[in-house]
Order: sequence, then structure tokens, then C-alpha cells
Amino acid sequence: MTTIEQTAAKPQAGIRTVLMLLDTSIRQRPNLWMYSILGLGLIVRIWHASGTYLNPDEALHFFVANKTTWWETYRSSLNVSHPPLLIFLLRVWRGLGTSELMLRLPSILAGTAFCWFAYRWLSLLFEQSVVWIAFAFIVFLPSSIDLSTEVRQYALLLAFAMGSAYFLERAVRENSAISMLASGVFLWFALFSHFSAFLFAAVLGVYAILRMLEQRTPLKIVAVWELGQVVGVGICYWLYVTQISRLGQAYGGTNATKGWMGGDYLGNSYLIPGKINPFLFVFARTGGVFQYVFRQSVVGDLAFVLFVVGVVMILRGHVRKNTQVSNIAKPGAPRPPYTGILLLLPFVFNCAAALMRAYPYGGTRHSSFLMPFALAGVGVALARLVKNRIALGILVALLVSLVCNLFPSKRLPYMSAESQRQANMTAAIETLRRLPAEQPIFTDYQTSLSVGHYLCDQRPVEQDRKMAGFISFECGGHKVIVPASTFLFTPRNFYDQWQAMAGAYKLRRGEKVCITQMGWSTYLAFELANFPEFHISPHYFGNNIQVFDLTVGQSMPDPELLPTS
Repeated sequence: MTTIEQTAAKPQAGIRTVLMLLDTSIRQRPNLWMYSILGLGLIVRIWHASGTYLNPDEALHFFVANKTTWWETYRSSLNVSHPPLLIFLLRVWRGLGTSELMLRLPSILAGTAFCWFAYRWLSLLFEQSVVWIAFAFIVFLPSSIDLSTEVRQYALLLAFAMGSAYFLERAVRENSAISMLASGVFLWFALFSHFSAFLFAAVLGVYAILRMLEQRTPLKIVAVWELGQVVGVGICYWLYVTQISRLGQAYGGTNATKGWMGGDYLGNSYLIPGKINPFLFVFARTGGVFQYVFRQSVVGDLAFVLFVVGVVMILRGHVRKNTQVSNIAKPGAPRPPYTGILLLLPFVFNCAAALMRAYPYGGTRHSSFLMPFALAGVGVALARLVKNRIALGILVALLVSLVCNLFPSKRLPYMSAESQRQANMTAAIETLRRLPAEQPIFTDYQTSLSVGHYLCDQRPVEQDRKMAGFISFECGGHKVIVPASTFLFTPRNFYDQWQAMAGAYKLRRGEKVCITQMGWSTYLAFELANFPEFHISPHYFGNNIQVFDLTVGQSMPDPELLPTS
């Protein structure tokens, strides 16, 4: 061997030695390493949740929870496209504080619990190399971090869903009635967290039946499981009668998917007969799931391939079962076909729901319950590629996660962290506070959520709906007027609503009105500035907040020339 070859071989040997030592340490002290990674993930989530203002969806959830009485909170929650658990939690939580970080803390804690339950669940099903790769992805991928740091329902859903799956696996392995009851209780809370838990419950139900038949589970355990299922079905029925059916009426159809969700917002996530081949729909939307999970299109496509490879490996019995993870791992792990079925069923059920236009499927957070199953399959294939070396597998997962965080594929609607800095909102609200008290503020519905939250200093907002077609409320001595049916201003619908608002509120000619737009896809000021007739001088606070004045009775361009979107 030449001197150059010897020199190059030394660092390679050193790296291999370090990786071997780390492998040994992880196998000997799995809990220490798991809690260290989990703690780092918690720190990342707290940092990610700090320093940015609430987006309109987050403000909406607090607005619904921030009512004077519990009955008002419940009635308002019926108009939200999610079950009421988060709303009730926020109503209690607001007593601890209403800062952005405080309001996001329940999601941060739930997201961290999700990672913990996922690790324990994976440990009961797979060998350690698979567990650690999937666990590293779950902790550090940007989709998991985002879902864990927003005032939304998804962190609660994932935590309760994984808790239910984990305790079910323990119950079947250990013939434990307590674990089976815990699985049922966690499932109930998942159902109260998000409607996608309906699909998760169906997946877990089919898997539980197969596992109990395989294990010849005692009747006592089966009876506890049946109790959990009966209560779960009751919860689903109650939510359908009290909320889902009402949402369908609100969106002008038999269900919400034939209105807002099935239209512009998530139209591509439902099969549209005649527009796309069903097989192409299934393939494209499944790829979209992985692109969403990794938040990086190229990496997501590669992960889709790895998932397919991983599931095939499981079904063919090429994956060893883990029997050395912890003191709760006992004989009774599922045979490979059952594990493969468990990873495939969530995709099958979600896809079937989209084909029936009952629930979206694809690269959207609404399919986020697929994340742990997707990453488990990816982990199986990656573990084979790294020859089951734990430290190397973790390193690969961390590097991939870093790439996905640094170079995400931007999907609309999009709001960068820089534009969402707290300072931008603070400056915008100070501008509104300095307006003359008699000058009204005119916004679209999306913007009104943020304006109501910040201009009203997180106090309950009392809305006035006496004027047909409009909502108004008072904040800090200023009157805010909102078109009831316009979520987002475009130049054309703004023109129509401006004329209607000026007439409805009998505004005098020459009176100034402050136009404000905050949130996603906020291009109104930029587009109106292209028409000199408006004479506007907008103030921009980042890319997602604009404030400008218009005068009642001023000249306007031909409305047919204004963009409709």
C-alpha cells in the first residue's frame, strides 16, 4: 500500500471506529440516547415557535376558544372544520398566558409526546436500526416540526393516535386489559382531535382484529377492545350529527368536500372523475404524501421508492424482529405480513376516502396521520442500505432532515419565517392604532382574524352581524368591517365589496378608509398599485402584511380590467 493510500485509510478507519463505538453505546443505553434526541427536538420546536406571529388559522382557533362562556365556545367550535378538543384546551390554557409561544406550547408538548410514542411503538415492531432511523426523521423533519409548533389540531392527533397504536401493540403482546383500555382512551381523544382519526381508527381496528386472531387473544382482552370500539363509534356518530353535517350545509353541499375543501383549496386531493385517471391519481397523490412529509420534492420522491422497497422487504420476511429494545418487549411480535399490512392500510384507507371524495389524500397536512407509517417503511429500506448500523443510519437521517429544513420545496399557500417575524405584526398594529378613531378599517375575513387577535389585545371579540353581508367589530376604538363571504380579497372582488360596503355603511364622499391585508396570498396592494386610478401608497410589513388608504368616491378603473385571482 502506498503512503497516500495509507494516509487516506486512517481517517476512514477512525470514522468506522467512532461509528462502532456509538453503535455500542446506543445499544447499551437506548433510553439515554432517545431522551437526548427528544430533548434536542423539544429545543428545536421551542425555538421554531418563538419570534413569529400567529397566522390566520392559528388566530382563528384562539378566537373561537376565547369566548365569555363555555356554551359560546362550544357553539363557535361547531363552525370549525375540526373536532372541539383543541378549542376546549385553548379556552383553559389561555389562563396561563396568550403570547404566541404560550398558545403554541400545547402543540409543542403534544408533538414531543408523539415522537416518544412513535419511538416506543416502532420499538415493538422493528429492529433497532429501523427504529432509530425512523425516530430521527420523526423528530427532525420540517413537517413534524411545523405540525408541533402551530396552534392547530395535528400535534394532538398524532400524539393520541400513536399512543393508541402503542398501547394496542402492548395489549396484544402482553394480554393486558389495562393497555387495551389505554389504547381505547387514546383513540377517543384522537377522534376528538381531528376528523382524519376516523380513518386511523378504521386502520387500527382492522389491524387489531388480525393481531388478536393471530395471538388467540383471551376473551377478556377482546371485550375491552370491543368497549373501546363501541365508544369510538359513538363519538364518530356524535361528531357527524353535531358538526360534520352542519359543515356540509355551511359549504352549500352534502358535505364540506363538495364546497370549500373540494374546490380551490384541496381540489387536487380528491379524485375528479373524467379529469384524471384513478391509477395516476393514486400514484401522484401517494408521491405527494412523501413530498409533504419530507417537505422536499426530490427527497420525497426518493423516499416514496424506499417506502415501497421497505414494505416489499417486510412482506417477504426480510426484516428481523426486534427483541432487545426494552424490558417491555416480549415474545409475540407480529409476523412480517401483519407489519406490512399495518404500514399499507393507512394509505389504502386514505386513498379510498379520496376516491369517494370523502377526505383529501396527498401532499397536505390533512394526511399527516400517515407520517409514522411512511417513515417506518422508509426506515426499513434505509436500514438495509446502511447494513443495520445504527449510528450511520441516524447520521443519514439527520443529514437528510437538515437538507429538507434548509432547502424546502415551497408549496402555496406559503409564508416565510422572515415575513412572519413578530416585529412585522407589531409595526403593522401600531400603524393601525395611530389611525384617527373615525377612520374605519376594511379587511377580508382572513385578515380580520389577525386584526381581531392583535388589535384587540387577545380580548374576546364581539361581532356585529346586523348589516347584511358584513361583519363588524370594535377594537381599540377602531371599527373593523369585513365582508362575511370573502375569505381573501382579489382586485375584482375587492372592487365589488368596496362599493357595497361604502353604500351599506353610508360612508361620505371623501372619507378615508384603511385597507389592510394579512396572511397568505396577500397581493391586493401590489396588484392595485398597477392601476394609477387608485392612487395608493401601500406600507409593507414583510411580504404578507400590507396597509394602505382609499378614499370614498375616488376614481376607479374599469372593473372588467381587474384580475379575478
